[in-house]
Amino acid sequence: MSRKTKLLVTGANGTIGTRFCHAMQEHYELRMADQQTHALAGIQGERVPLDITDLSACRRACDGVDAVLHLAGIPLPDAPFEPLVAVNIVGTYHMLQAAYESGVSRFVFASSAQVNEGYPSDVQTEERQPVRPGNLYGVSKCSGEAMGAYFAYQHNLSNVAVRIANYLPELTLLNCTTHRDRAAYLSPRDANQLLRLCIDTPSIQFLIVNGVSNNRYKRLDLTTARERLNYQPKDDAFAILDL
Repeated sequence: MSRKTKLLVTGANGTIGTRFCHAMQEHYELRMADQQTHALAGIQGERVPLDITDLSACRRACDGVDAVLHLAGIPLPDAPFEPLVAVNIVGTYHMLQAAYESGVSRFVFASSAQVNEGYPSDVQTEERQPVRPGNLYGVSKCSGEAMGAYFAYQHNLSNVAVRIANYLPELTLLNCTTHRDRAAYLSPRDANQLLRLCIDTPSIQFLIVNGVSNNRYKRLDLTTARERLNYQPKDDAFAILDL
């Protein structure tokens, strides 16, 4: 039997992290890291405290792992810039530097569809388009993607940035009243599939992929994710809402 990939998940206590870790606890040897880890009780794996603004703590968290799924960060589109710099920009640099120093083989960065929120709502965005953030949170995610490219091409740290769109549990989806929100929907099970593919797919130096479900109309184009990762999303916000 082959050894499981030892995976560090930062932000493991968050909305995406808890669901991913619960679904993947048999697939990976998990090291789940966050400032608080109470929501991870009962999930198989190691739980460690982590403040990504502390480079030494990031180095300890990365020690001995094969791959990193970096979900930690401030997730608020209206957040002021100063904390975004400290957490989303400097904190992401800390994680990339620590992963590189530890010999990690794959770094997956949770970017955001907000990097292109400045495009009109009737434009389906592709990864090759120039970024057009609509807020400073999106700017912080653009920075994370750029740093990932730097570490990939200058330091040979394999890096995948996934632009997560409107991640919602199904019950929360019922509150989506706009076409834009439905078109950007990403279900937990599709997110879990996509993140696993980002971690496991071999022979990638640097890649950016969009993260959205199989909605009837998609705010983000999925051609790259389908072709490079064999991503096969199952859920459709419009079908779930019977529209």
